[in-house]
Amino acid sequence: MALNQALSGINAAQADLNVIANNISNANTVGFKGSRAEFADVYAVTGLNLNATAVGGGTRLSDVAQQFAQGDTQTTGNSLDMEINGNGFFTLNTGAGLAYTRAGDFKKLDDGTVVSNDGYKLQIYPPTANGSFDTSTLTNLQLVSSQSTATATTKASIVANLPASAAPPTVTPFSPTDANSYTNATTFAVFDSQGGTHQATVYYVKTATNTWDTHLYVDGQSADTTPPQQLTFNSAGQIATPTTGTLAYNPINLGNGSNPLTLTLNFSNTTQFGTDYTPGTINKDGAEAGTLTSIDINSSGVVTANYSNTTSTVLGQVAIANFANTQGLRQLGNTNWAASSDSGTAVMGTANTGQFGSITSGQLESSNTADTTAQLVDMIQAQRAYQANAQVLSTDNTLASSLFNAVSR
Repeated sequence: MALNQALSGINAAQADLNVIANNISNANTVGFKGSRAEFADVYAVTGLNLNATAVGGGTRLSDVAQQFAQGDTQTTGNSLDMEINGNGFFTLNTGAGLAYTRAGDFKKLDDGTVVSNDGYKLQIYPPTANGSFDTSTLTNLQLVSSQSTATATTKASIVANLPASAAPPTVTPFSPTDANSYTNATTFAVFDSQGGTHQATVYYVKTATNTWDTHLYVDGQSADTTPPQQLTFNSAGQIATPTTGTLAYNPINLGNGSNPLTLTLNFSNTTQFGTDYTPGTINKDGAEAGTLTSIDINSSGVVTANYSNTTSTVLGQVAIANFANTQGLRQLGNTNWAASSDSGTAVMGTANTGQFGSITSGQLESSNTADTTAQLVDMIQAQRAYQANAQVLSTDNTLASSLFNAVSR
């Protein structure tokens, strides 16, 4: 009987060594989760109170349990590399269903699709018109590599100071080509609907105490109304009229095939103090067409594409899955798992909420067996178990041989 018991012990030690070897071999596999061999003793079923002297039949491998402890962080600086800090799995579309992984080393295909090393497509929740995300729908993350759409300038905010002590120009009427017909001027760039850049100029003409006419020209074309748009200031040097501080000008046909350019200027923060003229700052909307320059992914998994024209577009939010029993997940290989009846169905959500961990871009989760010291210690213990069981075999064989020799005399 000792032979069978020792043999079961050898088989168990060998299985333990196999599990440890697999853990060590995947020490550098991103997102890998190690396993642990678990054993159970073997007893023959006996009647009630008849097993007081039962020795047992050895041991058996009862389970190879996956260990989902967090792996160490590996910094890469690649924006498409992602690490989940805490619970959750990235969700992948395999083409035949969904798979789940902790390996965040994603890459972009030629068509902009973001995929795992297996070519499985990373799933996100698409953005909605109100700025949130549609968590009822999963879609592929697609990086838009084509140029972003140009947007025409429609409004600008001008923060300037017009000198209160200025006298009305000596030359009338106003002409943009005669500097003596206006008091001050400022220029800034605007964009048409095709992203073309044009120069806009605002001319200020003081007409009376606390009263200024404004004239807007774009590429030398007048956008003036009749009569000219006017600003008046109160005794404290603040805008009095228009009360909203905004002036609307006539559309300008730029003659280049773009839509007519219609501008509204906001002077609500423009002043008339006794100091010199200050052009101040001008903030405007609109942008020329831009190319994709970078991708940002925040801790909640929101993916934002940044373009060369300083605009940005939210592409979606990374979908995260979790399970009631992660050890029940079915291994698919390549650090992918599938849901099973033991794991339960996937609970879907987003990073940084509820039971789900946060996402860090530019980092990867290393294998949780990357620290091989613990694996080597386990290997020594398995080796000793193997050697001890082999010694039992040898001892039992020696005893059996002695018995056979004694009987044969």
